[in-house]
Amino acid sequence: MTVESTAARKPRRSSSKRASSAAAKPPQSSEPQLVQLLTPEGERVQHPDFDVELTHDELRGLYRDMVLTRRFDAEATSLQRQGELGLWASLLGQEAAQIGSGRATREDDYVFPTYREHGVAWCRGVDPTNLLGMFRGVNHGGWDPNTNNFHLYTIVIGSQTLHATGYAMGVAKDGADSAVVAYFGDGASSQGDVLESFNFAAVYNAPVVFFCQNNQWAISEPTEKQMRVPLYRRAEGFGFPGVRVDGNDVLACLAVTKSALERARRGEGPTLIEAFTYRMGAHTTSDDPSKYRSDDERVAWEAKDPILRLRRYLEAEGAADQAYFDELEAESEAMGKRVREAVRAMPDPEVMAIFENTHADGHALVDEERAQFAAYQASFAEEGN
Repeated sequence: MTVESTAARKPRRSSSKRASSAAAKPPQSSEPQLVQLLTPEGERVQHPDFDVELTHDELRGLYRDMVLTRRFDAEATSLQRQGELGLWASLLGQEAAQIGSGRATREDDYVFPTYREHGVAWCRGVDPTNLLGMFRGVNHGGWDPNTNNFHLYTIVIGSQTLHATGYAMGVAKDGADSAVVAYFGDGASSQGDVLESFNFAAVYNAPVVFFCQNNQWAISEPTEKQMRVPLYRRAEGFGFPGVRVDGNDVLACLAVTKSALERARRGEGPTLIEAFTYRMGAHTTSDDPSKYRSDDERVAWEAKDPILRLRRYLEAEGAADQAYFDELEAESEAMGKRVREAVRAMPDPEVMAIFENTHADGHALVDEERAQFAAYQASFAEEGN
């Protein structure tokens, strides 16, 4: 079992000589076993602490979620390359972590994403085209967070974990049995905001699940240069459990997240999940990963592809035939076309809209700035005459 409790650990006394010797040597730690229910070869395995039983329909649903999410992501990347989007953060390779955890949530749970949780957004019922407005520069987020209990994308690294923890503390005070999920990456785990969130969540026993997608790279910084121990073990120091799951195994991600959410709803506090996965593409479309990582590394992770392993399982179980895969391919192509058309049809925002909804009751300085900017805009029309 990869969940560890600090309550079971007893402090040890050591002499100053031993302490000095220990300080001179790097910590010795073996890599933990991943919670895994589906091997890269598509074979179903059991785990003593986490499991999930799914019908063929449910398995096909998870596969469809991952395929359509990847298709949407590829279309968005192409749109950026064509100049239709200013930037895009791809989730390629992380579909299982997002779909598995996203499908574990209930409708009344609340999700706080970063800027890469396109698969989680899909699970929460957010129209994919609504994710693109911000990256096109026509809005600050094209959906109402309270409609889907899915917060707007957060660009500031790690700050959403504080928002999630505060929201979870409010949920507990309200007496609700819903839970909160906060997503972040391995790089964000070094931010003070994230560690402050861990402490507040532990002290107040907040019903929040911290879901870290460890995709091995914080832009160009590998994990071995970011931390000395496995990420999931950081939970120990704050007094709540942590678990490492195979982030390319959609079944394991579903089972582990579901268990953590149920624990939160029972009033047992937070859990840290480290989804051990890999970012197959660039950090964003402004990044060139070939400058800092090898092709061999990518090839090794391609063999663990989350979509391919579930397809192998579906075929082995007789849960899907070629007609199903062909139909899904046609659906993904239709979605790609819809996304392209929707992005290109997005209207530019009204120039003066930037001054709206800044303050609930208005503000003298904003009014002054609005008038100045209106006069500035009008000057161009006058020059044209």
